[in-house]
This record gives sequence, structure tokens and C-alpha cells, in this order.
Amino acid sequence: MKAYVIAVETIHDQPMFDSYRQQVMPTLAAFGGEFVVRGGALTVLEGEWPHARTVIIAFPSRAAAEGWYASPAYQAVIGLRQGSSTGSLVIVDGPA
Repeated sequence: MKAYVIAVETIHDQPMFDSYRQQVMPTLAAFGGEFVVRGGALTVLEGEWPHARTVIIAFPSRAAAEGWYASPAYQAVIGLRQGSSTGSLVIVDGPA
């Protein structure tokens, strides 16, 4: 069953975040991660959406998504995301 990493974020330091964006790409390949949504325009239809940026990354399984997040390669760059933006990151299971 696929799993998705969903991030909603507001960027506060664009140069640092740009460095993160460049370095995060290679960390995904070993776990089969592929971007489904990577920023872009969004329209809030109901409720509140406090962050301007949404990212969705598809993984072949929850184990792959969790493995990517915990991997030394991703942990080496996670500080760039955390230092340049605020937001939330979750893993959600896809349909069976």
C-alpha cells in the first residue's frame, strides 16, 4: 500500500530552503519517493490553511516513507528545512 509524506510549510529563509530543495532530491531515490505535488498555487475551499506551500511525496509503502525520513541522508539535510521554514509534516497511508 502506498504512503504519502505531506508537508505544509511557510518559508522564512528562501536561500536556505533552496539549498534544502537541491539536496533533498537525491535522498528520495533509494526509497522510491516521487513528488506528486511540489509547491504550486493552491485555493482554500473550506476551513483554514495556514501555510502557503504544500508538498506531497508518494512512497511505495509506509516502511519506505519512514525509512526515508529516518535515513542518514535525509537527516543530514532536515535541519535546512526546519531552519528555513515552519510547518507540519505527516505520513498518511494511501488507499488499500
